[in-house]
Amino acid sequence: MDNFLDFISGISWWMWIGLALILIAIRDIFIQRKHTISHNFPIVGHFRYMLEKIGPELRQYLVASNRDELPFNRIERGWIYASAKKENNYEGFGTDRDIFAHQHIFINNAMMPYVIDKNHPNSIDKSFLPCAKVMGEFNKRKKPFRPASVVNVSAMSFGSLSAKAVESLNKGVKIAGAYHNTGEGGLSSYHKHGGNVIFQIGTGYFGVRNKEGGFSMEKLMALVDDNPFIKAIEIKLSQGAKPGKGGVLPGAKITQELADIRGVEIGKDVISPPNHSAFSNVPELVDFIEAIAEKTGLPVGIKAAIGKLGQWEELADIMLKTNKGPDFITIDGGEGGTGAAPPSFADHVSLPWVYGFSDLYKIFKNKGLTERIVFIGSGKLGFPAKAAMAFAMGADCINVAREAMMSIGCIQAQVCHTNRCPSGVATQSKWLQNGIDPTLKSERLAQYFKTFRKEFIEITHAAGYEHPCQFNMDDIEINVDDHNLSKELSKTYNYDKTPVPFTNMQALKDCLYLGGQSN
Repeated sequence: MDNFLDFISGISWWMWIGLALILIAIRDIFIQRKHTISHNFPIVGHFRYMLEKIGPELRQYLVASNRDELPFNRIERGWIYASAKKENNYEGFGTDRDIFAHQHIFINNAMMPYVIDKNHPNSIDKSFLPCAKVMGEFNKRKKPFRPASVVNVSAMSFGSLSAKAVESLNKGVKIAGAYHNTGEGGLSSYHKHGGNVIFQIGTGYFGVRNKEGGFSMEKLMALVDDNPFIKAIEIKLSQGAKPGKGGVLPGAKITQELADIRGVEIGKDVISPPNHSAFSNVPELVDFIEAIAEKTGLPVGIKAAIGKLGQWEELADIMLKTNKGPDFITIDGGEGGTGAAPPSFADHVSLPWVYGFSDLYKIFKNKGLTERIVFIGSGKLGFPAKAAMAFAMGADCINVAREAMMSIGCIQAQVCHTNRCPSGVATQSKWLQNGIDPTLKSERLAQYFKTFRKEFIEITHAAGYEHPCQFNMDDIEINVDDHNLSKELSKTYNYDKTPVPFTNMQALKDCLYLGGQSN
């Protein structure tokens, strides 16, 4: 026995490693049949799968240049991180962007920038930038709402985002004076930290559904009455990530908390259908909007990614004829977003934001309806130059989703759909969420918004205007082809934006609507 033990102890580590590799090779060749590479190239084939798994990280940090990556490159992410932390977000020695590339944006600066005096609101608060329009003003809703910020948090549900992430976003919008869209997952306790909220109603009617899974007006009315920080209602028709497709929340992820918030059964798969059961055509949609507005007193809008335009033409005709319809329209880009989706949907279904918005805006402009509607843009617009382009095209507010996530720690790992988000932002794992400090992260979200607005105002002043609502289509040029390297937006998209009624920033400050109240 002693001799055997001496033999075992005498075996070197290299021999143990060699024995382990032999066993792995035997398994690869004779036992496993799932992976062809491992079978044909035992042991060595495993390195291929390892490298494939960490490939995104290798490209992100070691291989890709500052401008290579999608959906957000390193320069864009760096600007958000630095802005959120109140660090130096400048760049030196000139731009490294290819300014002759297709769709590069140029903002036409004025010979003499707009000058503010010492009594101007922006001399006191350099990030003061409310929306120039009021939601619900034309339709005379009982509780009209003027967003106090032109940049706000887009629709992201609790469930897709973690509890601490939602809490951080809500506390952050309170600090920044912005609003927080709940997404279609219902109103959670994490949305109740003082920030203004836009409550979204999706096809699953989570949070306002009856026992049969349909819409309950009674539950919505009670929700609005109990939570006065809800300032508007948004009906989601579709989203950029997967327009026309419902979603599935696996039963394994349905905790008691999620079941209570969404009004579903614990442990059972929750399916969001692609269509609404409360209406089936455009006239019924308008009736649904008006019924909600009448019962709650709040402005009511719709959100959609844009494709076919026939039903939008029908909506515009009904609005023109009846003076009824949505108080705001959120236009989502087909670039995809925080919602997980099959590549066939994310890559190909619905138009990118610039095409979808321009097509839709022209419909309402041609019928003289643009002044009735607050237009909200959503689709990688969380940067001042892109926001300037959006406002020149007719947007009145910007909603940001992934940019907001990055401001509270998202690293663009692109594993949102796996429940393994390393930053704790898009996961229900308690362990991974522990890295989020809502007090700190809320300050960063707020600082990102404040920096965004400050730089947006500075760009606006450089163009000779006081408020970005004054931008028009000829203020922005965009590279379109090799024969005429840049054209004004008016020539690129073939329309002119309707001028937004605007007196001055002081007037906005004097009568800023917050839930119908002036201050």
